Amino acid sequence: MRAWRLHSQQPLGEEKVPLRLEEVPLPVPGPGEVRLRVEACGVCHTDLHIAEGELPAAHLPLTPGHQVVGIIDAIGPRTPAAAGGGAPAAAPGAALTGAPAAASLTETAGGLEIGRRVGLTWLYSACGGCRFCRSGLENLCQNARFTGLHVDGGFAEYVIAPVDFVIPLPPELGAAPEVAPLLCAGMIGYRSLKVAGVRPGETIGLIGFGASAHLVIQVLRHWGCTVFVFTRSEKHRQLARRLGAAWAGGLDETPADRPGSAWPAGGRPGWPGGDRPARDRPAGDRRGGGLDAGICDRVISFAPVGAVIPRALALTRPGGTVAINAVHLDKVPEFPYPLLWRERTLRSVANVTRQDAYEFIELVRTAHLRAEVEVFPFEALPEALLALKQARVQGAPVLLVGAR
Repeated sequence: MRAWRLHSQQPLGEEKVPLRLEEVPLPVPGPGEVRLRVEACGVCHTDLHIAEGELPAAHLPLTPGHQVVGIIDAIGPRTPAAAGGGAPAAAPGAALTGAPAAASLTETAGGLEIGRRVGLTWLYSACGGCRFCRSGLENLCQNARFTGLHVDGGFAEYVIAPVDFVIPLPPELGAAPEVAPLLCAGMIGYRSLKVAGVRPGETIGLIGFGASAHLVIQVLRHWGCTVFVFTRSEKHRQLARRLGAAWAGGLDETPADRPGSAWPAGGRPGWPGGDRPARDRPAGDRRGGGLDAGICDRVISFAPVGAVIPRALALTRPGGTVAINAVHLDKVPEFPYPLLWRERTLRSVANVTRQDAYEFIELVRTAHLRAEVEVFPFEALPEALLALKQARVQGAPVLLVGAR
């Protein structure tokens, strides 16, 4: 089979590509494992961090990729029954006999039969026995392994996955390229809403508007929230408005500063959230400026840039929360304590649980969420990563794999 192999970790550039497309042996699933014939795999900023060495790889060479949509084409011998990717059943399935070849593989694994479409996410496995796993926080398991970081991932024609950690995908979700971004960008975005404590009807600020944020805004609008988007790219601002943002502008602006950026044609009239330009406000009304002004109930930052955090806090009302939705973040600068004072909370978002995955897939199904994707052919992974690095992608980049 063909697979993209990372042989060294270094900055990606037009002439510097640390990945090579190679022929490698077809993997055979062991006990408790399934093999997926990969249809599509999303391309994520985490993949870029791994390629460039900001996240150290567990070993090299390595196949990255962790937003995997595939078809089960083989199930390992003596694989325990699993309730559709959930916790293992109490009793294992019948043991198999014979050599570890295709003929010895079972045809079902607790409802995950050969031919079933499933997803493989960033969380490849967790120990199941530590204090975090036992309390429903398997995303914090210190023995967790992550797809495309500790084990070979989905930038390949086939991938091996633990049967307990694949997520069944309902057929109504759509074609594989549209489903792939749901498995990381969507799920981690959904967890960021839970971590931030978002409630229906609140005013939410989103900093950055890429693959994850463009799915998060659809959830927020489904919940009746007012959404302000802060991003440098005018192209991304236009997408945000089209998806229902009340306002979209730069990080150093507010809706009161750029009234022309609020609500596209056909949207809600008037000022988002009832705000008015500063010049029209009563004396003493400090909305839109000052350390205590806070125009958002919650702010979620998708940018891997620590410098945005003080501004995120300044945009947050007293008692509100800033959630940092980034697996890698550079240095956060010093900021004055009044930005955090009055019970503002600053939280990070770390990975996802299988429960998050199930909840989000059901939300996608019922709320009819759809990913905006830019599809790249399997041979064009370096181009996809470079486009992501240079912020030239509208929505989410996806690698169309399709085994030969």
